[in-house]
Amino acid sequence: MDSFSQIVYSGLIIGVLISAPMGPIGMLCIQRTLNKGRWPAFFTGVGAALSDLIYCLLTGLGLSFVTDFIETNQNVLQILGSLVLGAFAFYLFRKNPARTLQPHDDKPNNFFADFGTGFLFTFSNPLILFFIIGLFARFNFLLPEYRYYHYTLGYISIFCGALMWWYLITYFVNKVRAHFNLRSMWLINRIIATILFIMAAVGCYLSIRGYISQT
Repeated sequence: MDSFSQIVYSGLIIGVLISAPMGPIGMLCIQRTLNKGRWPAFFTGVGAALSDLIYCLLTGLGLSFVTDFIETNQNVLQILGSLVLGAFAFYLFRKNPARTLQPHDDKPNNFFADFGTGFLFTFSNPLILFFIIGLFARFNFLLPEYRYYHYTLGYISIFCGALMWWYLITYFVNKVRAHFNLRSMWLINRIIATILFIMAAVGCYLSIRGYISQT
């Protein structure tokens, strides 16, 4: 396998693996696919993919001060991210899915807002940098013989891999969307909101415990 094929392959795999863990953004995309349709959820994934790409660029450029800042303040950053996640979980828990399913509501989807929430939710978790560092090492993404054009192609491949994941996941969830009625939507909202709230609570607990142990 030549260097171009290798970095494209590595980039696609890294892009998929960064996006695949079913964390808060994955839950949000599923909820939006079921409630609003495929494309609002896909644009949420595009926002997440762009955030992941920025963190990949930071890792590849070797910005050690970024990783040092995160290592120093990781507990505070995780608390802030968990609070934002908890606030959204509360909003989602109280949300009435009937408002998004009313046939007479012809208000167009705001794809920019969907993109923005996906970006901000993913960007609020800078600890993903350490996951990216591990993936870069595992798939030999940073090699001394690579030039700028290799990395340009590699980062484009990471973004494409992430988009491919969100395209597929929203496609499959949208296929089963017709089997859900209004009560099912309401129940799924509550379940996903509860999962997100638990994630936020666990994140806050672990971060506070880590912060106390450091002091």
